[in-house]
Amino acid sequence: MPHPIVSILMPTYNEGATIEDVVRSLLQQNLTGYGLEILIIDGMSTDDTREIITTRFANDKRVRLVDNPQRFTPHAANIGLFEANGDYICFFGAHGYYDPEYIQICLEEMESTGAVGVSGRLETVPANDSLQAQLVAWAISHPFGASGASVRTQPEGFADTIPYPVFRKQALLEIGGYNETLVRNQDNDMNQRLIAAGHKLYLTHRTTARYFSKPTIWGLLRYAHKSGWWNAISLKVNWRSMRLRHHVPTLFVLSVLAWLPVLKLGKLLHWKLAIVKGRILGLALPAHLLAGATFAWNEYKKTGRLATLLLPPVWLAFHFAYGFGTLHGLCKARVPDPDAEGQR
Repeated sequence: MPHPIVSILMPTYNEGATIEDVVRSLLQQNLTGYGLEILIIDGMSTDDTREIITTRFANDKRVRLVDNPQRFTPHAANIGLFEANGDYICFFGAHGYYDPEYIQICLEEMESTGAVGVSGRLETVPANDSLQAQLVAWAISHPFGASGASVRTQPEGFADTIPYPVFRKQALLEIGGYNETLVRNQDNDMNQRLIAAGHKLYLTHRTTARYFSKPTIWGLLRYAHKSGWWNAISLKVNWRSMRLRHHVPTLFVLSVLAWLPVLKLGKLLHWKLAIVKGRILGLALPAHLLAGATFAWNEYKKTGRLATLLLPPVWLAFHFAYGFGTLHGLCKARVPDPDAEGQR
C-alpha cells in the first residue's frame, strides 16, 4: 500500500527573501511511513517568490505552486484543503522554522492522544540582533505580555488553540473549511468549531517551531492594533472563538480612560461610590507599570541582560495599542468586506 501523504500548506505573498530556505528545510523533515508534498499557495507575489519556486524546485515533484488570486490567508487555506493530496494537513508560515522531526512527532502525538490537530511549542526568536528586536521578542513571549494561554506561552496538553498545526484533513472538510470572512483569527474560529464538533487539539513540548517576531517596536504596535481590531471583528462573526484573555487589554484601556471622568463626576455630584470607583480605576496604570517592573526585574535576574529592564514601557504601549485596536473595531457598524482596501 502507498504511504499516507502529509501536505504542507504555506500561504505566501512576496516572500522571496526567505522562501527557498524555508522550503528546503521542510523537505528535510524526517518522516517515516509518510509521503510529503508542499503547496506554496501564493497571493500573486510581485517579487521573485514565484520564480524561485518554479525554477529552483522544478525537478522536485513534492513542491507545487498554487495560485491564490484573492490573496488572503483563509482563501489560501481553503484552496490548499481542496488541492492537497494528503490525509494530513500542516498549516505552516513562511517565516517559521521547524525541528526536523516536527511533523513526525505531531503525527505520533495525534495517534496517542486522539486529537485531530497537534502542534509543537512555539519559540519566539528576535528578527535580528538589534535592541528593539530583542525587546519585541521578550515582550510577546512573556506571559505578562501575551497571557499564559497564548500560543507563545501555553503549557503542554490539550488546548483551545494551537500554532503551526498538523490536522487530519477530513475533520476540517467536515466543518466546512475556513471562514473567509476573517482575514485574521480564522485559526481561532476554526479551532473553536473543531472543539464544538467534539474534536480535541493538543500541544506538545516534544518539538518546536520558531517564529521570527517584528524587528521594531513600531512594527509591534502596528501588529498589536491590527490584532485587537480583528478580535473585535471576530466577536461579531463568532464570539465563541474569543476568550477573556483576548479582551484584557481593552478592559485595561477602558479603566485608564474612565478613571478621571468617573472621579471628577463623583466629586462634582458628591457621589461617594463614584469617587471610590474613580480612585480604584486610577490604580490601573500604576499597577500595570509596577507589575511590568516586577516581571522585568525577574527576567533580569534570570538572564543577566540589563535590557530587560526596558520592558515595562514596551508592555504598556503593546497593551494600549492592542486595546485601542479592539475599541476601534467595535466602533465599526458591520463586518468589513475582506476585499476592502487596507485589509490585506
